[in-house]
Amino acid sequence: MTIGFAPQNHIMSGILYLVSTPIGNFEDLTFRAVKMLRAVRFIAAENPQITKQLLDHYAIETPVTTYHQLNKEEKAPLILKQLQDGNHAALVCDAGTPVIADPGAFLISKALAAGIAVRSVPGVSAITAALSSSGLPSDEFVFVGMFPHRPVARRRFTAALGEETRTAVVFISVKQLLTALDLLRPVLGRRRIVTAHNLTMRSEALIRGTVPELLHTFKSSPLEGEVTLIIEGRKKKPRESRVSNRVNRRGVFE
Repeated sequence: MTIGFAPQNHIMSGILYLVSTPIGNFEDLTFRAVKMLRAVRFIAAENPQITKQLLDHYAIETPVTTYHQLNKEEKAPLILKQLQDGNHAALVCDAGTPVIADPGAFLISKALAAGIAVRSVPGVSAITAALSSSGLPSDEFVFVGMFPHRPVARRRFTAALGEETRTAVVFISVKQLLTALDLLRPVLGRRRIVTAHNLTMRSEALIRGTVPELLHTFKSSPLEGEVTLIIEGRKKKPRESRVSNRVNRRGVFE
């Protein structure tokens, strides 16, 4: 669907709302999100077919337009024009919080540069959902994005995870899962790792173990869809711990 609404005579620009959507269970959509998706002039969605399933569930009839990685430079000016004409809009991704590992950041930067207000309508995130139920330390953690596709980038990525002292969260497709685990085996050793699959759904599964244990499991029982990996951080060496404690006592950071 293209954006072709008639401009309204508003002095103030519209607001771009970043609306978090369920990662599996439709009942996780917040009351505020339902209200906002009904109230905005249009919804910019990564995949309108996926978003319309959610909208139909809540009888939301707001028009939907596509906005994704391949058309973001072409579509962003059209969306911004509607916002500048006083129309409110919602940005959603296929599942979870917009801008986390998706092209939303491009549109947001353009909107802010144009003086358009951007507001978050918070909700579900696979990062916090997986981390909170993983059983791994969550006082310090880092989200490192999607597992890379290119071999050189993969080797650098896994080497960095081997040195990471915080709990790390990684998004990965099941097609890459066995490859990732093979690469992680020599750098993680016996560190704990959790795979979170189909979060919030009846088929939700969190499988815990070491890399060799998970390789054995998934070679005989492969998963489908997308997976969130939660990886235990490397234990700090005594010198690293002393430096961290000195910094903490000074109150620079926790």
